[in-house]
Amino acid sequence: MRKIPAIALLAVALVAVAPALAAEIDALRGKVDGARKEAATLAAEIRASHERFAAAQEEAAVATDRERELSELLASGRERAARLKAEVVAAEQLLMREKRRLRRARGALADRLRAIYQGGSPSTAGVVFASSDMDDLAVRAEYLERIEESGTLLAERVEEVRDEVRLGLRRVAEAKRRVDAYNERLAAARAEIAAVRGEAEAAASRLEAVAAERRAALATLKGKIDEWVEEIEAAEAASRAAAEETVGRWLGGPYSIPTYIVMCESGGNYGALNPSSGAGGAYQILPSTWEAYGGRGAPHEAPKAEQDRIAAEIWADSGGSAWVCA
Repeated sequence: MRKIPAIALLAVALVAVAPALAAEIDALRGKVDGARKEAATLAAEIRASHERFAAAQEEAAVATDRERELSELLASGRERAARLKAEVVAAEQLLMREKRRLRRARGALADRLRAIYQGGSPSTAGVVFASSDMDDLAVRAEYLERIEESGTLLAERVEEVRDEVRLGLRRVAEAKRRVDAYNERLAAARAEIAAVRGEAEAAASRLEAVAAERRAALATLKGKIDEWVEEIEAAEAASRAAAEETVGRWLGGPYSIPTYIVMCESGGNYGALNPSSGAGGAYQILPSTWEAYGGRGAPHEAPKAEQDRIAAEIWADSGGSAWVCA
């Protein structure tokens, strides 16, 4: 007789008795496929976030180094500005002293001129008449000339010193102005670099937070995938069990040995007979084996209960080795 393959019967049973399970399995597989695509997207986003995070960290490190360099330059510039300020103060004090000297010299010169005008100082005529000879006259004239020139020279010298002090003061003040302007630019640059560093650090922090959220989402998604895979496997196992139970019910089962062997041997037909070997019944038991286990008559003519009993005893003694399909 033609034997019905167990796989075909199971497939028919799956279609007939487990449509809901099949639909559930398809739905779960769709979820798994979608979740795996989402997981791949999340993994790519995590890698991209990590790269951006590393770039932001590097930018923050560069900005920190630049900020430190500018701070050192600014500290040096402020020290120089402090020294120049001290020089300006000293120059201003020196200028004030020279101005006072100039006022005193001019006052002394004015007093001398008044004295000369009022006759308090020797006149040229008086020197000539008072001289005893030519040598004495030369000495007295030179002395008089020096007296007259000394006040003027003193005033001129004080004015020269004052002009030099003023020039020095302007130079120091200009140098201080340039240093102050340079320090202001340094301070502005440092503030700008500090802002860049702060933004880079904030960006790195945000990227790390986003990456952490995505890693958590990825872990959750992987957990769901594992759960869904387990549900698929459980549903498939339930479908197989339901199919075997249905096939057995259709063909008079359950049987004393695995259903797939019975399906292969006889298709579940308790009246089946193999004319070439004489094996018969649902379990295709040979006549000699049937008799050895106490069977009466032909195996294919025996009641179902008798065939089930003897098949169970054979299975207990020999297992699947007693059947070709096992």
